[in-house]
Amino acid sequence: MKREFERYRFGSQRMLVGGLQICAAIGLLAGLSQPWMGRASAAGLALMMLVAVGVRIRIKDTLLQTIPALLYLALNAYLRLAAF
Repeated sequence: MKREFERYRFGSQRMLVGGLQICAAIGLLAGLSQPWMGRASAAGLALMMLVAVGVRIRIKDTLLQTIPALLYLALNAYLRLAAF
């Protein structure tokens, strides 16, 4: 993972990104009882994945390498709009 973050040119922000992802995952679980929290967390993760797709495009990754970020973007956008 550390090498991947260096490749994305986000090496110094690895802990921040990981912390935000953990907080968002907890927010998704909390969304089971507090829907507004689940929607907010899903929106945050969707935004993070949108940035990830942009980074993948910027560093000229292949479509195959970009697909996971696209799928997580779609999943979190769906959760934001239709779930909770």
